[in-house]
Amino acid sequence: MDAIVPIEMIERKIYLIRGQKVMLDKDLAVLYGVKPIRLREQVKRNIRRFPQDFMFQLDEKEIDIMVSQNAIPSRKYLGGYQPYVFTEQGVAMLATVLNSERAILANIAIMRAFVKLREILSTHKELAHKLAQIEQKIERHDEEIKIVFDAIRQLMAEPEPKKKKIGFVVRERSAQYRTLSRKAVKKVS
Repeated sequence: MDAIVPIEMIERKIYLIRGQKVMLDKDLAVLYGVKPIRLREQVKRNIRRFPQDFMFQLDEKEIDIMVSQNAIPSRKYLGGYQPYVFTEQGVAMLATVLNSERAILANIAIMRAFVKLREILSTHKELAHKLAQIEQKIERHDEEIKIVFDAIRQLMAEPEPKKKKIGFVVRERSAQYRTLSRKAVKKVS
C-alpha cells in the first residue's frame, strides 16, 4: 500500500529540538487520523512505554523559539497547551498504542521519512568531511607556495650595498715579535 501522506510532507513536520529529531503530537494526531486529545489520552494510559528519550513536553521557551523561527505559525496552532513531542522511537511506540490500519500506514511513512533524513544527514557529513580535507590540502599548498614565492623574492631582490667603513686603514707591515719561553725570561732577569 502507498503511504497516506507523502514523505516530503512528513519531513517538514520533523523538528530538531534538544538535539533530537522530533514530531509534535498535534501533527502525529493528524497523520494517524485521531484527535490530538485522544492521542495524548492513549499516551497517558500507556505512559510506561514512553520514557524521556521517546517523548517529552516542550517548555515555554522552546515553544517561543518555534514560533519565532516560523516552525509553527503561532501559539494558537498548539491549541493552548504545551505539546508533547515524540522522537523516532516514540513514534514507533505510538503505532503499538494506536492500533488502527491508518496508524500503521502513517507510521510506516513516518519511519521512512526519518530514515531518509538520516541518509541526507549522513551524505552531508561525508561532504563536509571531504570539504574539510580539500581545505587542509589547499592550506598546505598555500603555505608551500608562499615559501616558494618568498624564496623567489629573495633571489630577485637587489643585494644591499656593502656599507663602507668610516675612517682609514693603515697598511704597514706589522712588527714581528717573538715570545720568550719562561726559561728565557728567567735568564734575562
